Amino acid sequence: MDHNDIILKTVNLGKAFKGFTAVSDVNLQVARGGIHALIGPNGAGKTTCFNLLTKFLEPSTGHIYYNGIDITKERPAQIARRGVIRSFQISAVFPHLSVLENVRIALQRKLGSEFHFWKSPNSLNVLNERAMELLLEVGLAENAEEQTVNLPYGRKRALEIATTLAMEPELMLLDEPTQGMGHEDVARVTELIKRVAAGRTVLMVEHNMKVVSAIADQITVLQRGSVLAEGPYSEVSKNPLVIEAYTGSESEAEA
Repeated sequence: MDHNDIILKTVNLGKAFKGFTAVSDVNLQVARGGIHALIGPNGAGKTTCFNLLTKFLEPSTGHIYYNGIDITKERPAQIARRGVIRSFQISAVFPHLSVLENVRIALQRKLGSEFHFWKSPNSLNVLNERAMELLLEVGLAENAEEQTVNLPYGRKRALEIATTLAMEPELMLLDEPTQGMGHEDVARVTELIKRVAAGRTVLMVEHNMKVVSAIADQITVLQRGSVLAEGPYSEVSKNPLVIEAYTGSESEAEA
């Protein structure tokens, strides 16, 4: 694979907490323009991995490269400015604002200091137009004026995806996007992820194997903080080591 096609790469990435190794020697390669799923039994280190990639945690060992640049020492804000956006970073949606207002706030945040209300009375209108486009993209246009607190759970997750898209991610990190959802919502959000992945790269931690098999191009399986297997779903799901890792936590594999 041409290295230009690799958007994110980790080399010997590791994290130890007071003698406990949560993640060790993770060599991850995420191809540009695809959906890559990070899976594994509970306690495999998936969330720790995400926290290292977004620098919510400092790695104990190893390096992280984004578009060929070593970003290991960068702060979370610098990494976000590069276009690595994790859904929960801004998913603290404001429950008592409308759906539209929540997306508008994310758009303002993206514009940062360049944005000044006093410059033009129309600037909010411009944001409203973009906010509506994003709501259309995630299927929430008809909920624009609704108070966020009143949205059903699956739609709140769709709103989180809209606020993440407002930050214009080049690489979008989704942490358990379908967790706690009923079948109907899972199907809707799966379809949504597939749609918003067009033209960008998605790395997701996901426990639902149906979701993973339906939309992931590549899969990395973690077990006890290390990479157990990597490849397309058809290959990985037949790997005896992976089957063994999931035996005994079958309920999770089928959840």
